[in-house]
Amino acid sequence: MSDNIPFVGTRGDDAQDTTRASRGQKRQSSRPVLTEARVTESIELDPAVMFPLLGSADGNLRALEQVLSAEIHVRGNVVTFEGAPSDIAVGKRVLTELAAVVVAGGPVTPDAVRRTVAMLSRGVSESPAEVLSLDILSRRGKTIRPKTLNQKRYVDAIDANTIVFGVGPAGTGKTYLAMAKAVQALQAKQVSRIILTRPAVEAGERLGFLPGTLHDKIDPYLRPLHDALHDMMDVEAIPKLMQAGIIEVAPLAYMRGRTLNDAFIILDEAQNTTAEQMKMFLTRLGFNSKIVVTGDITQVDLPGGSRSGLRAATEILVDIDDIHFAKLDSSDVVRHRLVSDIVDAYDRFDAADAKSANRAARRSGGPRAAHH
Repeated sequence: MSDNIPFVGTRGDDAQDTTRASRGQKRQSSRPVLTEARVTESIELDPAVMFPLLGSADGNLRALEQVLSAEIHVRGNVVTFEGAPSDIAVGKRVLTELAAVVVAGGPVTPDAVRRTVAMLSRGVSESPAEVLSLDILSRRGKTIRPKTLNQKRYVDAIDANTIVFGVGPAGTGKTYLAMAKAVQALQAKQVSRIILTRPAVEAGERLGFLPGTLHDKIDPYLRPLHDALHDMMDVEAIPKLMQAGIIEVAPLAYMRGRTLNDAFIILDEAQNTTAEQMKMFLTRLGFNSKIVVTGDITQVDLPGGSRSGLRAATEILVDIDDIHFAKLDSSDVVRHRLVSDIVDAYDRFDAADAKSANRAARRSGGPRAAHH
């Protein structure tokens, strides 16, 4: 046997195996697990990007160390990776994308680090840098941008289509991003007014027992839309724009009988519309207008188990040109990280509950459980 042929184990081990086999015992052959050899590679970056890239107190560097399989070492503007070649390739790609975000003027945060790695791990064709550096709206040093790939696709769909449905759980930025696009369109004079509406559905509460006038009763349901506006526009200008009819925030019932021309119209909490209300709303569309409908079909508050107009629309309108359905999920949640975990936990519970109900229905010979 040539000394150049690699082997695993020692010759003593082989001799013992042969002896055991000769005694009639079953010999177990264990092949070595093939692993990539550890290598070291370095990448040199522009010194100007290093501080924003690594973050305050190296916060981004620590995030990189947590999510990358390769070890990472920084000396000056040279970053060295140690590990398997495939892990190093991922690390270098992540670093290159984050550096591009810095060059484009975007912020790099530990959250951006984690989202970049998540995007690359899914093998998407889009560049994470393109996602994280897309500016929608800026005000007083604060810039609104998509933070996930699905959010960018949602924003792009709003640009490309007349009617867009943004469907997903709480905290995925459906309404916030739509309102940012509406304000952007108004400022660019693409439309002459913004109309924000919600169905006044009582989420387990009794609207009639609230104190005050009809406006006082309705206002709490529209308050989230007002809050988002305050993030995007000068607070002093909003009352003047509303008084002039340039911005309108109203219950869905106020849309009946109108034709909405030259407007950016947002229907929020659309899961709480009936099919009839949804048809009424969509047919308000006038010339040079755009509609964005947002909602979460798992959070229907309609009384008596009524079918959600949003759910019906996803089945009725799916093949119509210039109408787009953007789907967001728990990976797009941009609130506290626990919100994503909570959404996933409830989804698992609901799926298990539905499966159990269907089994019980089959055993009893009754109809399968249905969800509205």
